[in-house]
Amino acid sequence: MARQNAKRTPKTGALNRREFLRSAAVGAAAASLPAISMIPASALGAEGRVAPSNRIVMGCIGVGGMGTGNMNGFLSKSEAQVVAVCDVDRKHRDGAKKIVDEKYGNADCKAYHDFRDLIGRGDLDAVSLALPDHWHAIPAIAAARAGLDMYGEKPLSRSIRESRAICDAVHRHGRIWQTGSWQRSQPNFRHACELVRNGFIGKVHSVTVGLPNGSGCGHMPIQPVPENLDWEFWLGPAPWSPYRGVSHWNWRWILDYSGGQLTDWAGHHIDIAHWGLGFDRTGPIEIEGKGEYPESGLYDVPISYKFTCKYEGGVTITVGSGSEIGHGGAKWYGEDGWVWVDRGGIDASDKRLLDRGVIGPNHIRLYDSADHHRNFLDCVKSRKETIAPAETACRSISVGHLGEIAMLTGRKIKWDPVKEEIIGDPGASALLRRSYREPWTL
Repeated sequence: MARQNAKRTPKTGALNRREFLRSAAVGAAAASLPAISMIPASALGAEGRVAPSNRIVMGCIGVGGMGTGNMNGFLSKSEAQVVAVCDVDRKHRDGAKKIVDEKYGNADCKAYHDFRDLIGRGDLDAVSLALPDHWHAIPAIAAARAGLDMYGEKPLSRSIRESRAICDAVHRHGRIWQTGSWQRSQPNFRHACELVRNGFIGKVHSVTVGLPNGSGCGHMPIQPVPENLDWEFWLGPAPWSPYRGVSHWNWRWILDYSGGQLTDWAGHHIDIAHWGLGFDRTGPIEIEGKGEYPESGLYDVPISYKFTCKYEGGVTITVGSGSEIGHGGAKWYGEDGWVWVDRGGIDASDKRLLDRGVIGPNHIRLYDSADHHRNFLDCVKSRKETIAPAETACRSISVGHLGEIAMLTGRKIKWDPVKEEIIGDPGASALLRRSYREPWTL
């Protein structure tokens, strides 16, 4: 999709921030761009507020619960300006437009039904994406082709082939990507990972990752489609299905749209397990496990599940629902002890490790972000990699997808993490991608 060239050059003829970003080289050249700190102080308003001509202009695609939360996060930042919202549910998009208009004290926010119309405006710098999992890839690739930077919700995709396609598009077009794996911007998760990376528990031999249990219900009758919802567009590339009231939350329990709590949370806790091990750019070599699936009803994601991933070097990560693992979050086991972290806190076999002062200036220090949305905006300006880039998100969710494939086939999966291919199992390999309903293509 071609992007219009909508310039807003100041009368002085100086290059403003938006034109600077638009003129950025793509691919490898993006890494050599000068920092936006070179913009003169006269471009900024009083008290550090960013002048309108130098704000990052954003659109928000998908403005349900999570999408509205992210939108509010960007609305709270003076360097961002939200000018457009999009959703196939009219109530959602009208509600989001009202929030934006009230924030800016005008009625200028444009509300779209079709994400392609928002992406094609020609005056945007970035988009926030928060859609059901089966809709993650197509808008992201379209936005990358249009030259937009993206804040996209986890999981990165519904399949491994979609993940790779998103990463390829981000790299090819020189885009900045931030995954909504916001735990990386929380101090307790970073501290736990720094303890592991710096050898405070010795050589790690195994990790357990606890995720929520799934849902086994789903006996919902066919219902009339609500007048405010475009159900056909909501389904998009997924197989056609009559409406049963699952469009805003319960789609998570249906394999056509999601992998349930496994893929919903893999982008959080498996992501942290990888961060602590330094596995952000690799994956397992063997995966095997079992899941308990509903015997009847609409919902078909696993209710409980457990699978083990073996990595080069012998480290294993065992992922499972809370009923199978016995804890939430990530827990690393080393020769000299253990470290555990979850949203509820952090713990270790040696309580002295909980003092953040044990991480000194000569230790490995991980990427430090205190605000996930601000980190994205900072990287849009600097063109530096975010704390949760697409490649990292690809590797995190790949573990969830491979575990799903192992459980669905009932077979041990041998995986090549370099070629991203399943070895010697054509049937399992077919599950690396998902068929798209016409007219949608990847």
